[in-house]
Amino acid sequence: MISILVVDDHSLIRKGLKQLLEEKPEFQITGEAESGMQAINMVREQHFDLVLLDMSLPDKHGIDVLKQLKLEQPDIKVIVLSMYPEDQYGVRALKAGAVGYINKQSAPENLVVAIEHVTSGKKYISSNLAEQLLNSLIGDSQEQLHQSLSNREYQTLCLMASGKSLTEISEIMKLSPKTISVYRARMLEKMNFKNNAEAVHYAIAHQLVDAKN
Repeated sequence: MISILVVDDHSLIRKGLKQLLEEKPEFQITGEAESGMQAINMVREQHFDLVLLDMSLPDKHGIDVLKQLKLEQPDIKVIVLSMYPEDQYGVRALKAGAVGYINKQSAPENLVVAIEHVTSGKKYISSNLAEQLLNSLIGDSQEQLHQSLSNREYQTLCLMASGKSLTEISEIMKLSPKTISVYRARMLEKMNFKNNAEAVHYAIAHQLVDAKN
């Protein structure tokens, strides 16, 4: 029996995942969490073989939750199941310790196979994400420019490109506007951009716009 924790702030998504996985008797959803801290606390108190983790949670970014889970339980397997396309967060999730990354739109076709892969000790990635990882390793990719950003700097870039103001970004990321300004400045410096407009143009051109926010 594979014990699974589903972390998603939408009850309909959790219900849908439960129905999807009920077809496999060896899969058992033994926990559900609506927020990052709830997930972290549940993993502290209960054993799970696998966590299905959404990237957008009301209290903490999915990457931060992933890092905390792996810090406290290094052997726990985490598959990120997100609305964000792979080219936004796929490589970052794998580098942070995830064993798989699935876009929610493809979940019905791929989720069962992915779980079987990772619980047998393998990683699950699409061919597109595999290519991104290879490009990241050999440095032969235009995306290296934004891959150099920290997760907070990258999140700031994506939110800026989706039209959010600094105040709105600070509310979404639950950080002060002053801190967001620091992340923005670091992002511009690392990417050698003169202003916000150049950063936004780059993000749109590379399809990094955060559609969910």
